[in-house]
Amino acid sequence: MLSISRTNTFKAASAGLRSYSATSALRSGVRVPQLATFKLPEIKNEPTMDYAPGSAEREQLMATLEEMSNKTYDVPLVINGREVRTGDVKEQLNPGKKSHVVCRYENAGPKEVEEAIEGTLAAKSKWESLPLYDRQAIFLRAADLIGQKYRYKLMAASMLGQGKNIWQAEIDAATESADFLRFNVKYSSEIYAQQPPCNAPGVWNRSEYRALEGFVYAVSPFNFTAIGVNLAAAPALMGNTVLWKPSAGAVLSNYIAFDVMREAGVPDGVIQFVPGNAAEMTKQVFDHPEFTSLHFTGSTFVFKNMWKQIAQNLDIYKSYPRIVGETGGKNYHLIHPTANLESAVNNTIRGAFEFQGQKCSACSRLYVPKSLWPQFREKLVAGVESIKQGPVTDPTNFMGPVINQAAFDKITNYIEYARNSSDSEIIAGGKYSDSEGFYIRPTVVATTNPDFKLLKEEIFGPVVTAYVYDDAKLDETIELIGKTTPYGLTGAIFAEDRQAAVDLSARLLHTAASSMTRPSTAPTPASNATTMHVLIE
Repeated sequence: MLSISRTNTFKAASAGLRSYSATSALRSGVRVPQLATFKLPEIKNEPTMDYAPGSAEREQLMATLEEMSNKTYDVPLVINGREVRTGDVKEQLNPGKKSHVVCRYENAGPKEVEEAIEGTLAAKSKWESLPLYDRQAIFLRAADLIGQKYRYKLMAASMLGQGKNIWQAEIDAATESADFLRFNVKYSSEIYAQQPPCNAPGVWNRSEYRALEGFVYAVSPFNFTAIGVNLAAAPALMGNTVLWKPSAGAVLSNYIAFDVMREAGVPDGVIQFVPGNAAEMTKQVFDHPEFTSLHFTGSTFVFKNMWKQIAQNLDIYKSYPRIVGETGGKNYHLIHPTANLESAVNNTIRGAFEFQGQKCSACSRLYVPKSLWPQFREKLVAGVESIKQGPVTDPTNFMGPVINQAAFDKITNYIEYARNSSDSEIIAGGKYSDSEGFYIRPTVVATTNPDFKLLKEEIFGPVVTAYVYDDAKLDETIELIGKTTPYGLTGAIFAEDRQAAVDLSARLLHTAASSMTRPSTAPTPASNATTMHVLIE
């Protein structure tokens, strides 16, 4: 029998768990004795690095980036710890250099999906019987591996495969991934600590938190490596077993993250890594009676269709499936007449064009008072036209490519719609090319129509649409913001007048799930709102 000291490092605590051979208790699937009440180590955010020219971290990242730029990786399915090959091979392209195949990956068919589902169910009993502190140790170890040993590899994969610059990769693949894992551990302890506040004489009431009855389906997006990590890891931490379908646009980075979790001690079958056809796999999953939860981030259209499919299948399920999703956004910036122009302009540029606007929280509609518009427009256009764009291998580029041909075509169709409309004009950008990669210049559209198409629909690209309102019609503009679109994820108010900012935030409360009101000299809300994941109405 392998004896594990509970005072050892996370690595020691997770050793030997993959095959469940650590103890006879694990082999039999029964509970192990609790010999102490453990206290978590202090949970802190993963520190961000600056990657300044000449710094050690930049040199290491650029070396890793150069090495990975000259490779095409082979990514299998991983089911019950085995690498599975189907012969149906797909390619993930470098969106900034279409001639570079980042990876070739196996695509699951019905046979592999069924095997993965059955594997999660077989692994579930022993995994959920593992004490919480041992599951926590595994994911704390994974966070350490991401922050240290695999930091640059995970970042480079996110840069090459998803078109992120250094900073966007740092705050996503490195820091947010580690933060999700560590803070989930902290929150899991807080959940377990929630117990009945009182008892009848001679009675001790206790609450236990069981895993769900069945398997979890995690469907992750291309735009944040960290979201893929979280969608798979969070339910697993709580004792669930997970079928993870990564986005076709983020296969390599997600596979590296999956491998990190395996190295940290996640046992075979607990998380199955299964790229595949989204519609076919989802139908097969939702038709299974043991399906118990959807953990999703992606488009509103897809999520609504998934919800409908689940609802239509309610009679076949052994339990009521939990549905957790975060979908689209149409983030607004409301510029108050007292706003600091420099701050409002700069933060609008960052909010709209960081990572090419491919965030559900990206600023995509802009409301500016007539009194400020001439100066605001001049500064905005100058700032946008000065943005440097190109391959992610050049650290001086602020913007890179959009994710793929479909995104390129969709976004440029919106640009051409604006170009050809009588009630709008393109005042910055509007150019694009897909000859080498999927590059679209940051684009600003000005419209006189408050119901203009680009103010209403999610574009998910580097396009922001401005509407100029009459200073005397601020009340009407507030109403307009709420009724223009059904989306309500993020919003920002720029004002130097504190009372006005407080009043506006109260009146716009239900237009954003993550609404931040600050003096306009503060950092951009849009730059950090992406860490909020909520159930969208």
